Amino acid sequence: MNDLNNSIKENILMLKELFKESADLTIREMNLISSNSVSAALITIEGMCNKEVTASSILSPLTTYDFKNLQGEKVIDEIVLSVLASGEIIEINTLDELISFATSGFAVIMVDGTTKTLAVGAQGYSYRSVSEPESEVVQRGSREGFTEPLRVNMSLIRRRIKSPDLVFETITTGKTSRTHLMICYLQKSVSPKLLKKVRSRLEKCDLDTVFASGYLSEYLEDEWSKSIFSGIGISERPDTVCGKLTEGRIAVLIDGTPAVIVVPHLFVEEFQGVDDYSNRPYYAAFIRILKYISFFVSVFLPGIYTALAQFHPEYFPTWILIKTSESLAQTPLPVTLEVILMAFIYEIMKEAGLRIPKSLGHAVSIVGALVIGDSAVSAGIISSSTLMVVATAAICSYVTSQLYPPIMILRFIYIIVGGLLGLWGILLTTIAVLVNMSAKTSLGIPYLSSLAPFSRNSMRDVFIRAPWKILSKRTIKIQNFPESED
Repeated sequence: MNDLNNSIKENILMLKELFKESADLTIREMNLISSNSVSAALITIEGMCNKEVTASSILSPLTTYDFKNLQGEKVIDEIVLSVLASGEIIEINTLDELISFATSGFAVIMVDGTTKTLAVGAQGYSYRSVSEPESEVVQRGSREGFTEPLRVNMSLIRRRIKSPDLVFETITTGKTSRTHLMICYLQKSVSPKLLKKVRSRLEKCDLDTVFASGYLSEYLEDEWSKSIFSGIGISERPDTVCGKLTEGRIAVLIDGTPAVIVVPHLFVEEFQGVDDYSNRPYYAAFIRILKYISFFVSVFLPGIYTALAQFHPEYFPTWILIKTSESLAQTPLPVTLEVILMAFIYEIMKEAGLRIPKSLGHAVSIVGALVIGDSAVSAGIISSSTLMVVATAAICSYVTSQLYPPIMILRFIYIIVGGLLGLWGILLTTIAVLVNMSAKTSLGIPYLSSLAPFSRNSMRDVFIRAPWKILSKRTIKIQNFPESED
């Protein structure tokens, strides 16, 4: 850290040298009303501060107040006690702090003759208003989702948990971006051991820039238990995050992104949703079972179809065998290559639909349905049974959209293994995946907790959702699950 100088002119020269006369750096020098002719400066970043607030609440009081014979540090104390009416005034003493606050929308006041400097809250940058997140749509409950500014996201959590037990800790990461993070937790619920791990791993982050949750995910995951499944939960809904906090979880809010990291994160939580707790228990149980079935169908169906068609056609019912054989006999490609090709083309279409302008989305849908679908089957390039299997697996994968990356990777692995080794290959691969998932941990908590190791109490909120009269009796804290050493 570079300490500030007593001379205001030298401090201004250092700032100008660091910012290279950047156009958005604004320095307003002034002489305060005083018998000692005290010099001062107001430093802001264009577009980050509210100009009206800065002029009326900071500049106007400073230039009209009579400081009499005060100077140096006493002028700063007088500004805090008698001049400014702002609710957010922070004392800083280093150049790094000055830059951090100025680039975060604070107005910085420097006075000649002292190193003590004031950062006054005057944020006024533009940002997207609070709206419903597109990635986590619910039928009932709140329509609010996190947005980009950190302070707004903090208020969304505080509105739901009005307790002094809720704590926000500030951390700055990213050597160049200087991104502000907030570690959020409930003091009486969180495990001190888990909290220490999160703090330590975030402090060890040596990235130059941090712009999204994905930058920090690898630092928060357990190194020795890497897997295609993530032990990091991501949410854009305040109500979801608040529910996890009551279970002893830790949330990491990142300035500039609406995605909030929640750790530790378990596999069974991928199949839970906000609507589960708003609907009746029997309907919530049905939806959860539907999600589990959809997950297994999306992962296994193309691979099992390939294995049966390639090695075990006798397992098909007679009428399906006849139809499938006729369809496959008319196509020039082997069944394994055919399934891989269709799955690959689908992934291309999905990425195209995500990246192209919305006005062209209908064109991609028409091309996919007519050219890739109907025309390819009619021309005998792709069999109708293969198209149906791949399409069914693709639709099922969106029921648990947060698991789409591992589903997609596993789907291709099972197709290849099923085409090369048949059902035995799929069985061996499944065992390997289960062993890997069983060994995976999230901050020392087993990823498959509730299932392996088995917990009878926590099973009340896994495949089924017990009534609230049962769930409310005792909240199961995450630290109550077995922990392994990091």
